[in-house]
Amino acid sequence: MAREPLLTFTPEGIFCAQGGFHIDPWRPVARALITHGHADHARPGHGAYLCTDLAAPVIRHRLGTITLETLRYGEPRQIGGVEVSFHPAGHVPGSAQIRVARGGEVWVVSGDYKVADDGLSTPFEPVSCTHFVTESTFGLPVFRWPSQDSVAAEINDWWRACIVAGQTPMLGAYALGKAQRLLRMLDTDIGPILTHGAVENTNAVMRAQGIDLPETVPVTPGLKPADHPGALVLATPAAFGSPWARRFGRVSTGFASGWMMLRGVRRRRAADRGFVISDHADWSGLLTAIRGSGAEHIYVTHGYTEIFTRYLNECGWNARVVPTEFEGETLDPGETA
Repeated sequence: MAREPLLTFTPEGIFCAQGGFHIDPWRPVARALITHGHADHARPGHGAYLCTDLAAPVIRHRLGTITLETLRYGEPRQIGGVEVSFHPAGHVPGSAQIRVARGGEVWVVSGDYKVADDGLSTPFEPVSCTHFVTESTFGLPVFRWPSQDSVAAEINDWWRACIVAGQTPMLGAYALGKAQRLLRMLDTDIGPILTHGAVENTNAVMRAQGIDLPETVPVTPGLKPADHPGALVLATPAAFGSPWARRFGRVSTGFASGWMMLRGVRRRRAADRGFVISDHADWSGLLTAIRGSGAEHIYVTHGYTEIFTRYLNECGWNARVVPTEFEGETLDPGETA
């Protein structure tokens, strides 16, 4: 008689009965293994948490007082009848793929990931397995990312042009991961960088754990934009059009997202500029990760699930869609990630 699969998909989330834990559960559970700190993966209410040592500071900052243990990348731990380890996902600092093994059956839950090295996160590492759980946020062939250097040049050229035009450039990005990646891409010789509170709070957490970020100026109630000529403002999308943003007078808005690849999305965002950059894998990155896993069985979570799954099956994988409550890279202006 065939034994039960090592991981199953339950109403609470991805579950390992032999280990008594869930991975990135979206309902409160006794024990949660967490791939990274974004709000759709690291949720409050669990009895105990396990994540990487690099992800822990942000998760504690976001969730408050929790029972949290950590592992280093590649460090194995026996939990019940299975061996667990965390491996770099390249998504944001501390993000991980979670490997769960029992004998010859090996599952990898990749969480959110990207295979390109962004110079900030620990680069993605392929992990051999028999079963691979993948996102498909950008699982269409149209999504192919330009180089990070070329996007950096576009953003810095826009910043310079705004100064000439007498405008303040306001760049929108997620507070965790994307904002810090952009900070490392900005040319600080152009001018100072002003930051929204949500961005600056995350910056402070990362600086405290030794992650090198350029100098920034938090936007406090008493800040006078005139005292910071030539500045670029780095904010969450929720801040656009708010009283907080109106203090900067004439602004030019930019939005950094993989969705900026689509012209219709750029129009709906009503931003002056769209910059194509994502902390998720593009089409070729998804396929690179799946091939690198060596897995025969593929489970496709959030994104273009039906289309991507059909393509994988046509290519010879045994793929199926798995409904989850993960969100990927959203376009909701209220999302601060």
